[in-house]
Amino acid sequence: MMVLDKNDPNYRQCSLSVMDNIADPDITFDENGICNYYYEYLKAEKNNCLDGEVGLQKLESLANLIKTNPGKKGYNCILGLSGGVDSTYLAFLAKKLGLKPLLVHFDYGWNSEIAVKNVQNVVKNTGFDLYTVVMDWQEFKSLQRSYFKASVLDLDVPADHMIFGSLYKVARKFKIKYILSGKNTWTEQTLPKAWNYNKFDLTNLRNIHKTFENTPLKKLPALGYFQQIIYRAFLDIRMVELLEYQYFNKSAVIELIKKELEWVDYGGKHNESVFTRFYQGYILPKKFFIDKRKAHLSNLIFSKQMTRLEAIEILQKPTYAEDLQRQDFEFVAKKLGFSNTEFKQLLEMENNPHSKFGTDVGMIKLVQKMLYLIKPFTLLFKKIFHGKG
Repeated sequence: MMVLDKNDPNYRQCSLSVMDNIADPDITFDENGICNYYYEYLKAEKNNCLDGEVGLQKLESLANLIKTNPGKKGYNCILGLSGGVDSTYLAFLAKKLGLKPLLVHFDYGWNSEIAVKNVQNVVKNTGFDLYTVVMDWQEFKSLQRSYFKASVLDLDVPADHMIFGSLYKVARKFKIKYILSGKNTWTEQTLPKAWNYNKFDLTNLRNIHKTFENTPLKKLPALGYFQQIIYRAFLDIRMVELLEYQYFNKSAVIELIKKELEWVDYGGKHNESVFTRFYQGYILPKKFFIDKRKAHLSNLIFSKQMTRLEAIEILQKPTYAEDLQRQDFEFVAKKLGFSNTEFKQLLEMENNPHSKFGTDVGMIKLVQKMLYLIKPFTLLFKKIFHGKG
């Protein structure tokens, strides 16, 4: 695989951000050298975000809607809590809005000690109830092993897929209609499509696993397209993105949750998970030549939370401490049942596209068509069972 470096005459970097044609070979630039990601951010901000009084009114309106639809035990929403910045702040905001969420923590064997402490502190300081979903380690380990053996890009698919599956499953169990999402445009819009894979492609996930591993997957909360139809169309479970309705200043948010919820910084985006820290900070740069910091920092530049020079200075440093990288290498290898030599060989294998193992892509249009065809019936279903017209 040929990869540009900064000394290559064809190398180009955005004049506004730190995105370049190493990060994304398909990046485009205008006559002023500004990349397409800036304009995509502006469009998303315009379409998705509110601020000031208008944003506050939207938040109050959504909160009132959520409060009118309580589930079992009075819970009116689900909040996935990782111990990271976004979900911790979301818990603070839910408390401020007078919501009664059921906090759902996903334990898949990779939580850092700091993340666990942050979760405990959120529970202590908000008074919210916590529901922990613990993955069957032997099954989840087998699934993760298969992704390494497949040598595909998105090693976060197993966790991300099961997190969403868990949230919907718990929502159904407690008859809760709303799942609070920590997604926000202000810090998370920028990401090249080639850097990840469809988290809901159940065919791809199952094919990768059965190609390389023998452990049956019986207990993991899988979430395919047909399951989504049940959850979304018939049970009317919805994702709500509260963080889009007030300007999300990351530095200010961090100071706030430190003060109000005793949050402890774990260093780096998504580093609350040891596995994700190692994946994003070691595997992606070394195996796939992807430094996710370029996208994360560029997003902060676009939302006026960082200067380009500050971002360039950060990128000159290692993704995270090199001694910790070595420790993580050995820890991840051992936990997944690989020797250090085997693990090194896996990381040096030729990369494969996810599509090599089959895909659900063809199902998307079918599902969309089915949702359209069954819409009259789902409206009737909701009216009968939920009292909605």
